[in-house]
Amino acid sequence: MIAIIKYNGGNVSSVQNSLNRLKVESVVTDDFDLIRKADKVIFPGVGEASSTMNLLKEKGLDLLIPTLKQPVLGICLGMQLMCKSSEEGSTKGLGIFDIKVKRFPAKDVVPHMGWNTISDFTSDLFSGITADDNVYFVHSFYCELSKNTTSVGNYILPFSASLQKDNFYAVQFHPEKSGDTGSRLLENFLKL
Repeated sequence: MIAIIKYNGGNVSSVQNSLNRLKVESVVTDDFDLIRKADKVIFPGVGEASSTMNLLKEKGLDLLIPTLKQPVLGICLGMQLMCKSSEEGSTKGLGIFDIKVKRFPAKDVVPHMGWNTISDFTSDLFSGITADDNVYFVHSFYCELSKNTTSVGNYILPFSASLQKDNFYAVQFHPEKSGDTGSRLLENFLKL
C-alpha cells in the first residue's frame, strides 16, 4: 500500500489518480501508523512553503517524515520542504537534504511553468527515461545543485530537478502531470 501524506497539498488527488491508473492501491492519510506501515510514501506539494510547513507542524508530520525508513518520494513543494531551508517565507525545512531553496532570479518569466527536459540522471528513478523526454514543471523556487542531485533541469540557471539521499527521493517536476514519462518514473519508484 502507498501512503500519500495528507496536509492540504494541492496535487494530492492528481497523484492518487495517477496511482489508480497504474492499478496501485493508495490512501491519502495523516495517520502516523498508516504512514509508517506503508510500503512507500509520497509527499506531494503545491502551495507556499511557510504556510505548508505550518500545516505539517500542526499535525506533527514535520517530525514523522524525516524518520521514515521506506522509500519516500517528495514532489515539487514536497521536495523543497525536504531541504534545509527555503527563501519562500524564510522557511526552515525538514533538513533531509542539506540544500537551500532559492527564488529564480527575475531575469526571465517566473514561475518556470510548462514542459522541459532534464538530464544527467544518476538514479534508478529514471530507468527507461531519456534526456529527450519532457516533464512538467510549475515552480518559482529551485533547489541548488548538490551531491544529492540525481538529475538537472535548466531554466535561467541549472538546478536540481531531482534529489536522493538514502530512502528519500524527490522531484521538482510533477510526475502526475508528465504523461508517459511521469508514469514511468512513478512505476520505477514503486519498484524500489
